[in-house]
Parts: sequence; structure tokens; C-alpha cells
Amino acid sequence: MNEGDARRRALVLGLDGVPWERLRAWAAAGELPNVAALIDEGAAGPLASTQPANTALAWPSIATGVRPDKHGIYAFYKLGTNYRHRVNTGEDVAQPALWELVSPSTVVNMPMTYPASSIDGRMVTGMMTPNRDEGFTHPPELAATIVDRVPDYEIGLDWNEYRDRPGEFPDALASLVAARRELMNDFLADDWRLFFFVYTAPDRLQHLLWDEEILLDHYKQLDAVLGDAREAAADNDANLFVVSDHGFGPIEKNVHVNRVLADAGYLTPKSDTGTRSTLSRIGLTKEHVLGALDRFDIDVDELATRLPDALVDRLATGIPGENVRYDVAYDETTAFVHAQGTLYVNDTERFEQGIVPPGRIDALKAELTDTFTRVRDPDTDERVLDVHDGDELFPTDDAAPDLVVEPREGYYVKPSLSETVFSDPGSHAADHRPEGIFLAEGPDIAAGATPTDASVFDVAPTVLHSMSTAVPTSVDGRVLDELFAPDSSAADRSIETVDITGSGDGPGDGGDGGSTDEDFSDVEERLRGLGYVE
Repeated sequence: MNEGDARRRALVLGLDGVPWERLRAWAAAGELPNVAALIDEGAAGPLASTQPANTALAWPSIATGVRPDKHGIYAFYKLGTNYRHRVNTGEDVAQPALWELVSPSTVVNMPMTYPASSIDGRMVTGMMTPNRDEGFTHPPELAATIVDRVPDYEIGLDWNEYRDRPGEFPDALASLVAARRELMNDFLADDWRLFFFVYTAPDRLQHLLWDEEILLDHYKQLDAVLGDAREAAADNDANLFVVSDHGFGPIEKNVHVNRVLADAGYLTPKSDTGTRSTLSRIGLTKEHVLGALDRFDIDVDELATRLPDALVDRLATGIPGENVRYDVAYDETTAFVHAQGTLYVNDTERFEQGIVPPGRIDALKAELTDTFTRVRDPDTDERVLDVHDGDELFPTDDAAPDLVVEPREGYYVKPSLSETVFSDPGSHAADHRPEGIFLAEGPDIAAGATPTDASVFDVAPTVLHSMSTAVPTSVDGRVLDELFAPDSSAADRSIETVDITGSGDGPGDGGDGGSTDEDFSDVEERLRGLGYVE
């Protein structure tokens, strides 16, 4: 091994929500020359996501190489023993990420990294960053540098804000990507050994606009970004890895899984008694309140940030609605879906109002699995849901979800307590699918290689080994050694491992659902209490 191999660099380009088959078809048609080059001259194939296939779980799994039961993230929100929610942050990820094992590292716009960690290098946090006042960068002064170098840089755009004006979204997103590309190229010129840069834009666009022409224009812009990354990797004798956390596809119907539970007698909505009954009779619900605020041009986000938490809770509890946090009678409920399809049995040992004895859990899970697999689309008589056992998906964490309920192609799982099982998705055009992408190119990568049964858990160990860095023994993934050229140092070198103790309190610590950081202004969570978001 020469000195250059021992200091091999890696450039990881993250693209959120890219579907493998669609990307490959566009590349084959000559629309995406840089993607086509990686497929022809490097390694390429599908990348299986987590179950559920969700950003909150998948990116930490890509970064750490471990399952959610080890890194501790099952959804954007952490569920407490009292059914309260709080936002998961980077401090909740209980295993070391790539950039904690390799230095110097540059990490930009990675979801679930706020607040920025004190790594040897630079970090700019991504999705779920509440603001750019504090915790946005490491070192802290980097935030001012970004404003100076790339004043148009934004953390992200919320596609929900463009529901009523979707035609404006592509141009707004193109501007965001252009600024992000400018920052990427600026940072690439500095010193790094690991460079990990994420673009969440494809996910955002596809949620709102599943249109071939619009999507292709966006992917052409991303292909140009990929061209920059290829050039930088070649100039630095680095291996380039391009990965997505999950795929994407169109949806035709929502499936309200907590309504399924309610109809089957496993979940009991709160009865409309007292004040709730009066408000219900006159049609005053969370949805109507939000609609009225919108008609009067009242900024609900701003309102929620100014209201005390206790007041938001009282309003949300008293006003009837479909929110699983506030509108469920937990002392009469045996199971509920929290978020992203994660189902919890309301057992007596885990939850404050639990009613299911531990000895009954396994039998109840079997009943629930049968209940969900029997759900059929009334128009096609097709089965719409798949169910996975939490003990099999998350074997090391007793506090993990008991089941994971995932939609089949064309459907989207919603946890809200709708009056019907199925509903029209409206402006929500598309959502996550289990199959993302894996592309690679570089001095150690074999031309025309195809990863075998690759998953998001394999990314971290493969990147580490390519850099001649030991792989933690805790990883659940494997080194995709079939990608390495026979004469490369990565192929010749044996896989080294190291025992590393994870940081943080670890997964499944329960708690009361309170925030771990008083400065984290959780606007989205507070709006959730009013039914504004699920």
C-alpha cells in the first residue's frame, strides 16, 4: 500500500428520494450524461432503504451503518412514555457517524445533524434545523462565512408552502440548488478527507409535482452537480459515492391506519363530551380553526411560536380533530400508529396509560398484522398494506416500535384519525418507495460493477474501507467488496474492524418527550398539536 492509498479520500453525494428505475431510464435515454457515465464506467444499482423508508431513519443509517434500533431514530419525532412528542435531533443519534471516524471531514445539509457536532472539520446542518442563529454550523463562525460567500444559501424549502401555487416551486427549488452547488464547489476547494454533501431538493419536488418534464429538468440540474462532484473526486484521487435514502413513486390514495385500528376496536377516539361535544356540534374543529386563520391571512407558524406550550396543549386537547396525539383515549386503546407507520402496542410497562399486559403483546401483534393485511382498496380489491414485526427489524431495542405498517405501491400511510380509511391525497402527488440508488466511481471502483443486495446500512462500512479506515464492529451493513477493482488497494486490503462505544444515551430511553435543548424552537411540533401537520 502506498502513502496515497493510506490517505484515500471519499466524496459522498447524497440525493434525497431518487428512484433507481427512473434515473436509469433517463440515463439510458441520454438525458443525464454524468449519471450514464457512472453506470457505464463505475458501479451502479438499487439501494434498499430502511423499513419504513423514511428520511429520519435512513440518513442516520447511511451515516452510521447501523439499524434504527442501534442509532435510536424511528421517526422525526421521539415518542415519550406519556405519548408526548419531541423532535429528534443529531444528539439523539446514538452511534458514531462517518465524519466522527475520519478527519478532516466536511458535512453539509445532512438531515438529522442539528445541532452541529464539534467534529474535526466543518459541518453545516440540514433538515430539521430550526433556524440559523445557533447550532447551524461548526465552527460557529462558519455561518457568517456562508452568508458572505453564498448569500442565497437556504437550508431547504417546504413543499407544503407551494400547495396553492405549485407552478412557482420548480424555479424556487432550482435557485436553492444553484446556491447549494455554489457552496459545494466553494467547500470542495478547501482541505478535506471525507466530503459528505446532501441535496434534499428531489424529494421536495417529487412530493408536489410528479410530472415527467418537470422532474427531468430538475434531474438535469442535479446531473450537472454530479459532474462537478466527479471532477472534484478525480482531482483529489478520491472515490465518489452517490446515494439516496429511499426511492419515490406516485400515490393515488391515503390509507388512514389509525382509522383501521379504530374501526377494528383497537383504538378508541376521545368522545365528544363537555366542551368538545359543543364545539363538535357547531362544526368547530382543528381543521376549521386553521382554515379560518388562513382566510384572515394570519401566519399560523408565527402564532404558534408566540403561544405558550401549555396553551397550545389546552387548545389542541379541547378542540375536536383527527390528531393521534390529542384525540385518542389512550386509557381505552390497545395499539396506535405514532408516525411514519410505526405502531406501538399500548402496554402497561412502556406507557403511562398502558392497558395491555406484556404477556398479551405477541398475540395482539398477530391480530393486528392480520387486521392490516386484510385492508383492501374498495375500487380494486387489492391489498394495500404490508406489515413487519418490530422484533425482527429492531432486535436490540426493547423500546422499538412493535410493528411497522408500510404502504404498497400507489398508497400513502397517514396516522391521522380520519373518518374514513381511504382519502384522496390532493396535492400530495408522490411519496417514498423502498428502492433508492447507489453509484460509485474512482480509483478503487471496478467499471461495470453492480452491488449485490445493497442497503443503506452498507454505505458507511464501504466508504470507510475504501479510505483504509477500520469499520466499527457495531455496523449492521457490510463492505460492498464486489465493487472494488481486482487490482485496487481496497480489494487487496483486508477489512479492519474496531470496537467503538456509541455516543449519547442510546435508543429507547423513553422519557417524557421533553426537548433536550431549550433553544430548539420546535415550531413544527407545536403546529402538530393544532393539526397543522401530522
